[in-house]
Amino acid sequence: MRLSDATVVIRPRSTWEAMDLGVLLNQRHRRLLMTSWAIVTLPVFALLTWLLWNSPSLAVFIFWWLKPAFERLPLYILSKALFGETPTLKQALRQWPRLLKPQLLASLTWRRFSLARSFLMPVVQLEGLGGQARQHRLQVLLQRDGGAARWLTIIGVHLESALWVGLMVLFYMLLPQQVEIDWSWQALLSAATQDWRWLEHLTNLFYVLVLIIWEPIYVACGFSLYLNRRTVLEAWDIELVFRRLRQRLSSIAVPLLLALVLMPATQTVWAADSAISPDSPRLLDQPLTSQASRDSIKAILDQPPFKNKETVTRYRFGEDKPTAENTNDDQTPEWLKALLRLLDNQHFGALANLIEVLLWATVVGALGLLIWHYRDWLRAFVSRRPSLKDKIARPLPQQAFGLDLDRESLPTDIAGTAESLWHSNPREALGLLYRALLSHLLHDYDLALKPADTEGQVLGRIEQLQQPALLAFSKNLTGHWQNMAYGHRLPPAQSQRELCDGWRALFSPGASR
Repeated sequence: MRLSDATVVIRPRSTWEAMDLGVLLNQRHRRLLMTSWAIVTLPVFALLTWLLWNSPSLAVFIFWWLKPAFERLPLYILSKALFGETPTLKQALRQWPRLLKPQLLASLTWRRFSLARSFLMPVVQLEGLGGQARQHRLQVLLQRDGGAARWLTIIGVHLESALWVGLMVLFYMLLPQQVEIDWSWQALLSAATQDWRWLEHLTNLFYVLVLIIWEPIYVACGFSLYLNRRTVLEAWDIELVFRRLRQRLSSIAVPLLLALVLMPATQTVWAADSAISPDSPRLLDQPLTSQASRDSIKAILDQPPFKNKETVTRYRFGEDKPTAENTNDDQTPEWLKALLRLLDNQHFGALANLIEVLLWATVVGALGLLIWHYRDWLRAFVSRRPSLKDKIARPLPQQAFGLDLDRESLPTDIAGTAESLWHSNPREALGLLYRALLSHLLHDYDLALKPADTEGQVLGRIEQLQQPALLAFSKNLTGHWQNMAYGHRLPPAQSQRELCDGWRALFSPGASR
């Protein structure tokens, strides 16, 4: 590693400025970093998706867990590019298997949840340290910039989540208008008869695409923090200054040496004559030993102005000087002197206990006042007795699944109207039958329906009525309605007669219930 070959200015920086340098490094080599990351991670994600098709959450969790292994490739590229040796894509991909060998198991187990992972990863990969040497190195590095590395990880987690959700929202906004009208995300997630695993794998793919953009930035910021810490510890900037100074002085080194060699010999003789010999009287008259010198130095340091000892047995404000004590006493009020004398005695403990009692009394009083202020809320949610609000009849919902349940909006002959609509608009015919079924359940059977209920929850409440004929008809109609509404599948031709006859048998004026 030659510091003079660095492609960035080596100097101490603040933590946020160092991370900004990492963003600039990633921007300079973003094509190589993003391409290499995509080539390595996308096949792994495809393999996990294929093997765990029935468990999309497990597939994306395993991919997320392997991130420390993927992050070693961007770090290798950045470490080479920093000193002007940027590898090609082929060279970087060839090096990736070798980069996985050192301490991979530790990186994927007990070190996986380290918030300073990007900051400490160069210790293993670039310095090759392990064991006790690594621990000592981490202690030195984490004395500074460790907090910034943790904040980098926390911000990165939130940024990943925001980009992931934003990509899913963008996908939904780009859907054609007709598909957006027919689809309902709540219905998609709650439908029991359909398999929507492809949707989960699609959202997992969005997360993988987000990492292609963000992960190289995260690794680059951690690497720049590591470089900044080493610059401060090892004074890289000072070393570079001395190297430049040596290069400037190398041009005049030869003339300077010749001048020193050709100095007059008389200077040497004069220096020898003027030098003090060991037998001179001034040196012989100094009986100073090492112990005597240490004692003399210690005696001097124990005296003013190096050390001023003072014993204070009372409370005082600020840096009162003993010489001004009489003047301060004359200017101090009598009540303050009495208070200070009281604090100097054993009454200080009693005063502290009194203050503690007052503080606890204030806390208990505030808590009691808070409970009294919210007593109605507590009575409503904590008491087992029903409140008067619960006894008031709630208004019946007027809509469910976007369908109008008002009786006035339904035709008189439901079955006849559905038969006339079946051939021209089977979707509207099924919608009419299902809407009429919900309206009858709401008004005739007093079934507690909510606007947020799903089809499965409605069937569960119908089952509680213990009417087999109504339950069988409701299951048949609900199944055809879901296939039409969510799957766009037309019901069989014989279903028209079956559903209309079942409706007449249950809800015609002469039908028995």
